[in-house]
Amino acid sequence: MQQGGMNKEEKQYLDYEDNNPALSKIIERNIRTIIRLRLQAANKRNLQDRIADAITSFSGHIVFVYVHIVWFGAWIILNTGRIGVHPFDPFPYGLLTMVVSLEAIFLSTFVLISQNRLSEESEYRTNLNLQIALLTEHEVTRVLQMLDAIQDKMEINNDEDSELADLEMETKPEDVLTEIERLQQLALKRKKPNKRNHR
Repeated sequence: MQQGGMNKEEKQYLDYEDNNPALSKIIERNIRTIIRLRLQAANKRNLQDRIADAITSFSGHIVFVYVHIVWFGAWIILNTGRIGVHPFDPFPYGLLTMVVSLEAIFLSTFVLISQNRLSEESEYRTNLNLQIALLTEHEVTRVLQMLDAIQDKMEINNDEDSELADLEMETKPEDVLTEIERLQQLALKRKKPNKRNHR
């Protein structure tokens, strides 16, 4: 595994001596690779992304709620005029409403920025999973074809009723997607007459 250009934090996660005896080396290598990729993605974030993530992370904790309870409570108490402070935002608290509205606008924007970045990372991982799944399917199909050829060469009887012939056919993703779409359209067409009959 290449470790050039890694910072101390990445090396700390990846270069520990204690291996888990319950896990195989391949699983440990895969776990470390996933952690390395996540750390690299986190390090690629620019300043705006880091700020958006920090604000989104803070706003998702209960401390954020407590801060607002204290803030709103103090604002309302100060503006009652009962504690010797002249009300600067008397009921119905127009200034507080405006500040909270602005906070909601910025907070929702920061959340969307973080979600967009996470969505891009998720799409990247989905594409990787799809490529690996397609490669695995191709390899398994090829192995089945080779086993069938070995079976024929050794003159071992092949069960013709088995699903082996279907499994040996190479699966094309576009054909699978077309079939899924066709079956979904058929299911939707069957539901429509049922809805009309209930009316």
